[in-house]
Amino acid sequence: MNNDELIQREYLNKAKACVEEYKRLIGHEPSSCVVTFGCQMNARDSEKLTGILKEAGFTITDDENADLVLYNTCTVRDNANQRVYGRLGHLNSLKKKNPHKKIVLCGCMMQEETVLSKIKESYGFVDLIFGTHNIFKFAELLCRMFESDGMIVDIWKDCDRIVEELPTIRKFSYKSGVNIMFGCDNFCSYCIVPYVRGRERSRKSEDIINEIKALADDGVIEIMLLGQNVNSYGKNLDEDITFAKLLSEVENIDGIERIRFMTSHPKDLSDELIEVMKDSKKICRHLHLPLQAGSNKILKAMNRRYTKESYIDLALKIRDKIPDIALTTDIIVGFPGETDEDVDDTIDVIKKVGFDNAFTFIYSKRTGTPAASMEQVDEDTVKRNFDRVLKVVQETARNAVSQYEGKVMDALCESVNEHDKAMLDGRLSNNTIVHFKGDDALIGKIVPVRLVECHGFYFTGELCRNL
Repeated sequence: MNNDELIQREYLNKAKACVEEYKRLIGHEPSSCVVTFGCQMNARDSEKLTGILKEAGFTITDDENADLVLYNTCTVRDNANQRVYGRLGHLNSLKKKNPHKKIVLCGCMMQEETVLSKIKESYGFVDLIFGTHNIFKFAELLCRMFESDGMIVDIWKDCDRIVEELPTIRKFSYKSGVNIMFGCDNFCSYCIVPYVRGRERSRKSEDIINEIKALADDGVIEIMLLGQNVNSYGKNLDEDITFAKLLSEVENIDGIERIRFMTSHPKDLSDELIEVMKDSKKICRHLHLPLQAGSNKILKAMNRRYTKESYIDLALKIRDKIPDIALTTDIIVGFPGETDEDVDDTIDVIKKVGFDNAFTFIYSKRTGTPAASMEQVDEDTVKRNFDRVLKVVQETARNAVSQYEGKVMDALCESVNEHDKAMLDGRLSNNTIVHFKGDDALIGKIVPVRLVECHGFYFTGELCRNL
């Protein structure tokens, strides 16, 4: 353990005493609820926060009536912020009924100065606020919260430290996310992430490999390597390592049967990575490659640092090298200055690449980013073009996914279907979901499933027991 880890271990022991005193105050075992907004990296952070809460003495629940509620927030789009504000109103009503209730806010949204000011002014019932850079200090911050009668705010502007060895409670026993890097250096003009997550910091490959080996020993068979731009992994490390080399090392870990990763930036995706994926027996046949826009004018304004032509060339090269790959993407409609002709370019890319799925968003103005000061597109034009793009995305995805109908493919059983308890939800290597009848004893296992009927973005199928 490094010095930071030792200090936080000491605070965790102190937090246990604080929670024990809190237990005497409220007269029962204290419960906690962690609610995650946003991306897989937030979800992984929440597992660490939950682990610290449990080790400190809280029971874990999904009920926001818990004695401590923590919101791990996202700020990529404005509607994420509005959801948090709305939910805080509900927590305020719960706290009026239970004055000893503790409310904690953390994550990307808290790194925005305007948000922080608003919460201080309008949501004074919040007990603890911290950001993305000091999550590892959570045990220490819990102690400060219990020792204070007022709001505790601990926001760091930046951080160059990576703290390992934090307690973690995984949501799933059979799969796990693994952070390989933090932050982003790309500064796309519409994106708030570099300002709230900080600059790129890669973890040492040895620490990553050791974490994955421990997960495999604990029964995990699928891991997802996480970073804002995994393709730039290793650039700030002294060791001779690339993302492709890291994947090759992960491939050799016994017990791991599936490897996923996200997110990839097209400008950094190397031929070396394509070759590693092509030859791999474990890397899933799915690549998420955000396009954002198909117009060179808009791509330049976005600071994406590739062109429509280079993106298409890259996507078709990947399809040529890995024919069974599923390509998915992100698309923003309504970026400042976007015209109907620019959207035509985006639609042209969608048709030429033939995405298996595309997550299509209306541009969300984020204060503090360069795009926020650009001339905005009127709402009617944005909605009309969004509908145009969405229609093509749905048609293209339906054609791409339906080609698997009738085939037998391996699916990782992830859960019992929430609408039909006789059905299981499985995920194919290409990230497509299939629903099929089966016993919940299969959850966490990879089984062969015949894909009987395509329903656009998912399949219904049947378990192949005799294969």
